[in-house]
Amino acid sequence: MLVFFASPLILAVMTRYVSLFSRQSDILPTTVKDNGPRDTRRKRTVLAIVFIAIAFVLLYTLLHLYSKKAVQTIQRVGKILHPPSIEEQLNGIMNPTEDTFNDRLSCPSIGPRYDALRANESQYGIKYFFALDLYNCASILPTLLGSIVESIRFLGPEFCSLSIVEGRSTDGTDRVLQELRSPLEEMGVKYYLGHSESDPKDGSQDRILALANLRNQALQPLIDERDLYATDAFVIFLNDVVCCPDDILELLHQQVLQGADMSCGMDWNDKMNDVLFYDVWVARAINGDTFFEVPQNSEWNFAANLFWNEPTSKRKWEARESFQVFACWNGGVVFGAQLIMDRAIAFRRSEEGECVMGEPTLFCKDLWRMGMGKIQVVPTVNFAYTVEEGRQAKAVRGRVEQGNDISIDWQLSPPAMVKCARDWFAPTWIPPLS
Repeated sequence: MLVFFASPLILAVMTRYVSLFSRQSDILPTTVKDNGPRDTRRKRTVLAIVFIAIAFVLLYTLLHLYSKKAVQTIQRVGKILHPPSIEEQLNGIMNPTEDTFNDRLSCPSIGPRYDALRANESQYGIKYFFALDLYNCASILPTLLGSIVESIRFLGPEFCSLSIVEGRSTDGTDRVLQELRSPLEEMGVKYYLGHSESDPKDGSQDRILALANLRNQALQPLIDERDLYATDAFVIFLNDVVCCPDDILELLHQQVLQGADMSCGMDWNDKMNDVLFYDVWVARAINGDTFFEVPQNSEWNFAANLFWNEPTSKRKWEARESFQVFACWNGGVVFGAQLIMDRAIAFRRSEEGECVMGEPTLFCKDLWRMGMGKIQVVPTVNFAYTVEEGRQAKAVRGRVEQGNDISIDWQLSPPAMVKCARDWFAPTWIPPLS
């Protein structure tokens, strides 16, 4: 915003100096005043031009330095004053490769790396179940749902379903999701759209329980219509994130390649002038600790130092190799659908006497209890929560094409202890499955 305050100031200075040098003034040096009218006017003109040039250089410099933030501010104001129409949103979602919708993440085309994921007609049932809980996220729908639609087209629409639970949106998210039904069903996609008035933050109920219920609601069609789904079906559960089709497909690819029980990306936000890992309260490294150290004052002073006390994870993260963790979610995951269909596992809150953790952490904990601790992070899959943060995350933290297929040497037992951090000011260490 500095440029908006500085520009009027520079213009005022320019005006002041032009006025000074356009008339006889006591401010002018005596040598200028005493050399005759014609010479005086010439020198005043030269000095005025010099000051205008200096002001122009200063203004150009400020615009160059702060143009990025200025453009972002103007774009945000523009979206508020003139939001895209429902038709524009739908076109951005259903035609994600077109350039008609500008405010979206730029994504590469899908390459042959993922051809093995495509279902064929000899297979029975829906194989890919996309699940989301969405609230007031109209601005990212063209990127998020556009990436899902492009992934579905690649995988085979008749082998995909999309389940969305929308809640209490006031920005048009609900209308866009309702209008999606017709084009999705024309594609051959099974589409479930639910609604919930639950507000996890209003204090009327336990927050984790409310979040768990919303996630379970999105997965409910797997139970209600399980006969439609293949026994080897996958759940792709995404937050309201900005992503590309290759992020989704890479999670699926690594899930199959590594023989994983669950695969997570990494999510980032723009904080403290850096691109920092977001889901620190949920995620636990394979040593049981948080991905970065959070001190008692809850500040993110050490957020840039990921896996500071887990050298194997740190090395693999820096090399962009998939690595095992105790728990993760990080904006988006893939796991097998059979456990949901069999009601063997569900999202939940902590039981009485159990460490208070997020519902994704407890989900991972229950996987470990079932002997399914092959939980991995795929560090080239980088999510964010706004389009601009998505661009920064891709630029700073990497894209899918920068990864590799190095196999994980799975640890079959959980860490000896896991950090319990109901409150950051009083963390404790507990047995992993207690």
